[in-house]
Amino acid sequence: MQVVILCGGSGTRLWPVSRSLYPKQFVKIFGEHSLFQKTILRNASLASSFSVVINQDQYFMGLDQAEETGVAANRKFILEPTGRNTAPAIALAALAARPDEVLLVVPSDHLIDKQSDYEEAVRKAEELAIKGKLVTFGIKPGYAETGYGYIESNGLEVKSFKEKPDAKTAEEYVRAGNYFWNSGMFCMKAGVFLEELQILAPDIFESCLRAFTNAKSDTALRISLEDMKAIRSESIDYAVMEKSKKVNVIPADIGWSDLGSFDSLYDTLPKDKEGNTVSQNVIHISSKNNLVIGGKRLISTIDVNDLIIVDTADALVIAQKGSTQKVKELVGLVKKHNPEMTEVHTTAHRPWGTYTILEENAGYKVKQITVRPGAKLSYQYHHHRSEHWIVVRGIASITIDDKSFELKANESTYIPKEAKHRLANLQNDELVIIEAQVGEYLGEDDIVRLQDDYKRN
Repeated sequence: MQVVILCGGSGTRLWPVSRSLYPKQFVKIFGEHSLFQKTILRNASLASSFSVVINQDQYFMGLDQAEETGVAANRKFILEPTGRNTAPAIALAALAARPDEVLLVVPSDHLIDKQSDYEEAVRKAEELAIKGKLVTFGIKPGYAETGYGYIESNGLEVKSFKEKPDAKTAEEYVRAGNYFWNSGMFCMKAGVFLEELQILAPDIFESCLRAFTNAKSDTALRISLEDMKAIRSESIDYAVMEKSKKVNVIPADIGWSDLGSFDSLYDTLPKDKEGNTVSQNVIHISSKNNLVIGGKRLISTIDVNDLIIVDTADALVIAQKGSTQKVKELVGLVKKHNPEMTEVHTTAHRPWGTYTILEENAGYKVKQITVRPGAKLSYQYHHHRSEHWIVVRGIASITIDDKSFELKANESTYIPKEAKHRLANLQNDELVIIEAQVGEYLGEDDIVRLQDDYKRN
């Protein structure tokens, strides 16, 4: 069985912890492993291979985190230049598989606590998929949740899919006993899904087939932007599952959460005896039932209850519990005033390593740049800024125009505006430098790449 991991989330509902270029599936909220890594580890014993459908800007982050897990199963990455929802993503994965291959399709950003129950549910779903069924997993509802869609069942058969209900309707669903939360997980043969897609949404099938046929394949399958934009954006539920006569549902009690808000995150995190989430650098006085996520700064609460407090290096969000669905609205407002804050943290991840913005003001910006062993930045130049590099740790291999040289710790160099340059780490240890940028414009889009090992524009 091939496990298809859908990895295209934009990171808006857990902002500012997650950003569009560092969405929640890659954030290590629960210790040493991210949700994406937990997804790989959870399915390692079930998978003969993995297929990861991912935004092309997150490819190297996903590749690095997949390798960190140590799971040896074969894996391939399908790179989307822009998202088109779940139906096209699954179609591309299905086109890359054998028609008779069973696909277990799972989101990358969900949490599942009951491993043995999960494996049992997957085995039941696989048996039905082998018989030609399109199988979805229905989560037994623990309460009347208005933030999820519901599946109405008649035994294994699906009677209907329901949109997110109001509170009264959700309570009726729970009392009825045959309604389940829609988990967004599926199991089916690749060929069966494609046949149903071709019948029920032929335009999506044809445009996906065209995109797949035209795709470039090297270390990953790369879909062109033009072909991807030509695909109609649609969920698998709307495109296929709600119309097909082949759909079955497996009721599942697997300790599932989609972590779609800070409220749902609060429910999953360990808490102290007063109901406050357990965190370092946090002190509570007469405070109860608070979620606090922070970093290096000490956070203190006094006489406050039922709050969400999320502190990052560049943003602070304070919300009332029960209101965190409005974070998506907040992100829209932030995007109007400072779009970069919705995209990256002060620490940004790149294929070659990371950079952290230490200071920024009119006319200058100071960064710490960390380059992984054997990695190199693109050969590039800038129209609007000059740069000063100071080596803090390691040995920097530097090219400026036609001159190449090395710098060691406490040595520095200057890169004039318009000068073609490259920074590389040819050693076996990390390279750390401080970069001071000076210029009239310091945006990350002032980069003209002449050559790049990672096939970025």
